[in-house]
Amino acid sequence: MLKKKNRYVVAVVGATGAVGNEMIDTLAQRNFPIEKIRLFASERSEGKTLEFEGSEMPVETLNNDSFKGIDIALFSAGAERSKIWAPVAAQSGCVVVDNSSQWRMDPGVPLVVPEVNPHDLKWHKGIIANPNCSTIQMVVVLKPIHDAARIKRVVVTTFQAVSGTGKKAMDELLQQTTDLLNSREVKCNVYPHQIAFNCLPHIDKFLDNGYTKEEMKMVQETKKIMGDDSIRVTATTVRVPVFRSHSESVNIETEKKLSANEARAILSTAPGVIVYDAPDKNLYPLAIDAAGKDETFVGRIREDESIENGLNLWVVSDNLRKGAALNAVQIAEKLIEMA
Repeated sequence: MLKKKNRYVVAVVGATGAVGNEMIDTLAQRNFPIEKIRLFASERSEGKTLEFEGSEMPVETLNNDSFKGIDIALFSAGAERSKIWAPVAAQSGCVVVDNSSQWRMDPGVPLVVPEVNPHDLKWHKGIIANPNCSTIQMVVVLKPIHDAARIKRVVVTTFQAVSGTGKKAMDELLQQTTDLLNSREVKCNVYPHQIAFNCLPHIDKFLDNGYTKEEMKMVQETKKIMGDDSIRVTATTVRVPVFRSHSESVNIETEKKLSANEARAILSTAPGVIVYDAPDKNLYPLAIDAAGKDETFVGRIREDESIENGLNLWVVSDNLRKGAALNAVQIAEKLIEMA
């Protein structure tokens, strides 16, 4: 467990990536009690520096001694690196908050969204998993509804920004858009098809059951975070030509009847949620409005008239912040609170 201190030595692993950069910014913006920060990335980044609170910090490469003296390490370096280095960090007495898929479904590792299941932090053994970005924003909205009316089934379709794939994907969208508008040939390197002015119903690898890994992550992670394997979940995940913020169409079936107004009232007091729902004034959550914000926005709240106890919701959140960096920092803050 984390020892109680006034200030902590914090590491960011994968510091030069899109999420790593966001983690550094989030730590500074939230005045995280840092005594010292250390930044790590792959060998390609050796010699680089990154700014933190007005100072240029060197980017280091990892070795077996890197985590000695570090209290908390925020990882966003991919599953393979996490598989190798997270146990090394934990054995050094460091608490790891890992943003990759490596540990999420490990039964010995808590998968945590602080607004939903902070109690699961009590049983960590040095590694805590940060959920998938699309799952995080959905469960923040599902939890208060589940507490009020018990959710039986969720059908979700996502509209996910290219930043979820990383900086190269963002560059590809920009380049393809520029090329198309200038009548130049489009090149596809990151995605198998053109992403500019297009939608790809394909995120991560396809599995034998016809679903993608991203879709099955949402199914499995939702049950683990909510602590209820009886919730039935099905997902279709779509990559769209948006730089930042994921949007989701979420259909919920509950045991107890909830009206749209009752759902709005419940969600309006939910932690981390902002209800943005006035269709008559063209007010509903938009990806461009959620970008750079910490909250998860929900609107288009309406009853599903095709079933007895159903709701439809439109859920939008910044995938780099609440979907990744912010949730990781909030886990670290909660660990400090519980120390």
